[in-house]
Amino acid sequence: MSKLMLGIPKGSLEQTTIEMFSKAGYKIQSGSRSYFPSIDDPDIECMLIRAQEMARYVELGVLDCGLTGHDWIIETGSSVTEIAELVYGKVGRKPLRWVLAVPENSDIKTPKDLKGKRISTEAVGMTKRYLEKHGVTADVEFSWGATEVKPPKLADAIVEITETGSSLRANNLKIIDTLCESTTRFIANNEIMKNDAFKKAKIEKLALLLKAALAAESKVGLMLNVKKDDLANIIGKLPALERPTISPLAEDGWCALNTIVDEHTVRDLIPDLIAAGAHGIVEYPLNKIVY
Repeated sequence: MSKLMLGIPKGSLEQTTIEMFSKAGYKIQSGSRSYFPSIDDPDIECMLIRAQEMARYVELGVLDCGLTGHDWIIETGSSVTEIAELVYGKVGRKPLRWVLAVPENSDIKTPKDLKGKRISTEAVGMTKRYLEKHGVTADVEFSWGATEVKPPKLADAIVEITETGSSLRANNLKIIDTLCESTTRFIANNEIMKNDAFKKAKIEKLALLLKAALAAESKVGLMLNVKKDDLANIIGKLPALERPTISPLAEDGWCALNTIVDEHTVRDLIPDLIAAGAHGIVEYPLNKIVY
């Protein structure tokens, strides 16, 4: 039985992806010079591939599955099966944006002002479709990197991906429009999902655990002891993920309550729970949440 070939995005998402797999229960070790990281699952073989190329290699069957941005799936026009949306990045947990940016002092204010201008970008196809939508003819050049430093001498404008906008601001650029938002997708080869039951099951298992690991990142568990007379009042204060689990204690008239809440609410929630009569509150971290 052949191994599942899994593509890990090389570059800015590499370390974050490896950390996410670790939380999902898979230990991936990547050497500084190796493009074939090891993974503690004998049924899986990993390969580092640039996110820009991932969808194409998955479509061709060189890789059975992999992680890449939705933007690169669209840019390459690859036909793949999207298994799961995984919202994560190298800095935060929000979608990335492809934006049109120009120098702070540029006279380009709207897409219409791009007529006859030079635009530098990695996403040539996306940019050309954007210009076509606005009825504008401009010169779109492929950028091999360091796109932010090209205006104003090498380009009049750029189309670049950003997570926080800090790099653009550091290079005295301003955003004048957003072309699209993109999140990471776990993708698979179409034929594998149709005709290989073993690999299909393996891919679906990976997706389940990766989604569970991401879902747990911003949550914590709470355990507390409550008098039955205070139970209704305390339940009313809990913004629970699901209905809390309530169990009777050995001491008559008391019960234990177990629930999951957003981590950022705990600092205000615990004092409120104590004031409402809760005792023995324990906060604990979560590895995975499966809905």
